[in-house]
Amino acid sequence: MAEAFVGTWNLKESEKFDEYMKELGVGFATRKVGNLTKPTTIISMDGDKVTVKTQSTIKNTELSFKLGEEFDETTADDRKVKSIVKIEDGKMVHIQKWDGKETSLVRDVNGNALTLTLTLGDVVCTRRYEKAE
Repeated sequence: MAEAFVGTWNLKESEKFDEYMKELGVGFATRKVGNLTKPTTIISMDGDKVTVKTQSTIKNTELSFKLGEEFDETTADDRKVKSIVKIEDGKMVHIQKWDGKETSLVRDVNGNALTLTLTLGDVVCTRRYEKAE
């Protein structure tokens, strides 16, 4: 269940994040800054509520939700989206929908490693995190 995702995760490597941000419509300057940041993601649970905090030197975001329930989200790049997060096959699957578009953010934990796979259209970005001790 979602307990496997609880912890503090530090970004170690990222592939095709610039392409993913470009596909989202993120501007050049913001993409350059986004590519330089190494965010820390803190995932916690309180009962059936999951909280995902992302912290970096540039921007901090916090998202709280119940698994399987749609909610309104304002993304780090300021998109207003409808989101839903579910656990599917041991993975935390986050779907965002806006303006007829859809992206998925899939987190998969394997021991002390968390892989975040971002998919929008044909663009697939992989971001690898390591659990903080």
